Amino acid sequence: MESIQILEECQNPTSDEVLSWSQNFDKMMKAPAGRNLFREFLRTEYSEENLLFWLACEDLKKEQNKKVIEEKARMIYEDYISILSPKEVSLDSRVREVINRNLLDPNPHMYEDAQLQIYTLMHRDSFPRFLNSQIYKSFVESTASSTSES
Repeated sequence: MESIQILEECQNPTSDEVLSWSQNFDKMMKAPAGRNLFREFLRTEYSEENLLFWLACEDLKKEQNKKVIEEKARMIYEDYISILSPKEVSLDSRVREVINRNLLDPNPHMYEDAQLQIYTLMHRDSFPRFLNSQIYKSFVESTASSTSES
């Protein structure tokens, strides 16, 4: 799980790819460089935990070993769902109830409703501000100038 805490390794995106992120949140979220840049922005808004939670859920979905699933599910709960966590994500009570029931028998997809809720929150709330941020605008400029130089 610790590997999620560091930035993802990725290739430098093209100028066109970076510009396409402004039109498509899903495309940006599929690109490691896009996620890294978005994460940098979320950190400035003190909401980085939303992306970290989403990434942890993606990681859990790939898992097949029951013991590891139980461990990762518990860690996600402690890190992002528990009201005692400093990185608690904002979820409605219905989703919290579903998670609490699923904790009795964890599975790789037990956080899907919560993950969708956080994904939607990032898309509707944080993403428009990200596109207007200096972080994104500077990155667009730097990829445009490095593309024109090569």
